[in-house]
Amino acid sequence: MKHTMRAWAIAAALALPTAAAAQHGHHHHGSGAAQKDVTMTIHQVASDALEIRLGPYDLPAHTPHDAMPQAPDLYWVIPFDGWLVAYSPSLLDGEGNDIEAKLLHHVAFWNVGRADFLCPNKEEHIFGAGGEMTRWPPLPGFGYAVHRGDRIRISTMFHNPTGTSYPKAYLAVQVSYVTDTAVDSGIPKLRSVYPAWFDVMECGESGYDLKTGESVKTGSFQVPQAGLLLGIGGHLHDYGRSLTVTNETRKEQIAKLVAEVDAKGLLESVPVVTFLSRGGYHLAAGDKVRVAAEYMNFSGQPVSDGAMGIAVGYFLPDDAAAMNGLRRAQKEKPRGDK
Repeated sequence: MKHTMRAWAIAAALALPTAAAAQHGHHHHGSGAAQKDVTMTIHQVASDALEIRLGPYDLPAHTPHDAMPQAPDLYWVIPFDGWLVAYSPSLLDGEGNDIEAKLLHHVAFWNVGRADFLCPNKEEHIFGAGGEMTRWPPLPGFGYAVHRGDRIRISTMFHNPTGTSYPKAYLAVQVSYVTDTAVDSGIPKLRSVYPAWFDVMECGESGYDLKTGESVKTGSFQVPQAGLLLGIGGHLHDYGRSLTVTNETRKEQIAKLVAEVDAKGLLESVPVVTFLSRGGYHLAAGDKVRVAAEYMNFSGQPVSDGAMGIAVGYFLPDDAAAMNGLRRAQKEKPRGDK
């Protein structure tokens, strides 16, 4: 039985997806100077959860992402040994009230001490969200392994398509976790999973120009290790229609994620599909996986850098030791470590 659920992205714990999603390629537009006051604060909100809050962001009305000044990256230092298990993003004003999620173009968390599973030229992308603001729920028994001192780079990009200016906006991400100490106290030990981002732009920048009318862009990956794909979600932009993931080696469809859009073609959500009831979808080393993003841009105008197409899932390797080579030396401590 196949389960789908809304809320996110890229995307799911079960699958990372959306919006995540959606920033597999890291890029900033505009001058970072105007957002130089953005800082990061961290608050413990439960015994097993903390909130990372970034801001304040000055978001003037009617400003696209390529004209919006963007903030520099900030770095979160992991304070424990254990696993990250869930992410819940939200946008707030200066008084703590929720504001429109579509102001967020994307946020991405990157582990600077590990290479990405499918794109070793990149840092490991562990969480992403966009205007869909999908929550990544916990996947019982599984988590993303972290160690005290690991540095997580947090990159953000905003835009404001609305008629309201937000001079003090904040991005808050609640992160739930399980520590080794909790496991020692009796909580079952988690199995470590790895994010697998299938991007139509493969291992380059994720954004690409959106043509008018119907368009399909594809990318392909050769899976380097055997293992189970536990679920899959996705990230698209406005006018996105679907993401289709296919195992070309076996000539079978892994999943098709059909987006929900409004009457204007603006993206509302991308679903997440899990394979837990069937024990996961097994990928063999060397399998060729193809991802295709379908768009229908009926605005009558092309959109520069207006599209992304990313399917992302959690991958459980058959041989965990084979993933140890993803570790890499971390650079000197940069600005913004917390």
